Amino acid sequence: MANSSPARRRGTLLVGTAAVLGLLTACGNGDVGAAPAKTVSGSAAPATETSAPPESTGSPDPADTPSPVTQSGGTSTPSSAPDTATRTVKPDSAKSTRCHTSELRAAVGRVDPGAGQENFPVVLTNKSSRTCTLRGYPGAAFVNASGTQLGRDPERTSGSPVTVTLRPGQSAWAGLTFSNPQISGAKTAKPASLVVTPPDERDPLKVTWTGGAVPVSGNASSVRLTVFAPGSGA
Repeated sequence: MANSSPARRRGTLLVGTAAVLGLLTACGNGDVGAAPAKTVSGSAAPATETSAPPESTGSPDPADTPSPVTQSGGTSTPSSAPDTATRTVKPDSAKSTRCHTSELRAAVGRVDPGAGQENFPVVLTNKSSRTCTLRGYPGAAFVNASGTQLGRDPERTSGSPVTVTLRPGQSAWAGLTFSNPQISGAKTAKPASLVVTPPDERDPLKVTWTGGAVPVSGNASSVRLTVFAPGSGA
């Protein structure tokens, strides 16, 4: 090989140089056969990028979920269940049928003495055009001409109240009784009126008292009342 001509050595050098240059060029290009990078233009995302789904807000999409309320005639009504909201209407039977003071007329019936007792029926009559009821005890008090009460409030005897139905013109009575003052020796006074208050009412009725002296203090001075019963007590 020492006798090689200069022309052959130059040819060999050129071939070797070309081979080295080709090897260096291949190493400088990175991965052989890799696709060139895509160029992003404007605001468009790269073709290989996938957008993440929107973050959930916890509420269904109103466009995909039917509304729970259906508008009908301006009134909101649930569409998934019948409307259970109803107005409470009291039946006629629940209305008060109690007789009011303004619907009644008061009177005191004839005395019915017996066994040292003076017994008077206190009568209330329905003067209205409607049917009403009485139940329980009346309120009562003797008063003088100036309206001052004489004696203590009457006591209530034991009894079982019943509801007395009064059609227009019908009456109910309660017994008012006390010991005869001439027998009991109680101190007496002569009332001008008996004030009667119907059960569960506040406004009283006044009746002229014609039954004579009544006990107002001392022994056996108590006045008693019974519950109302149908009729006039005659």
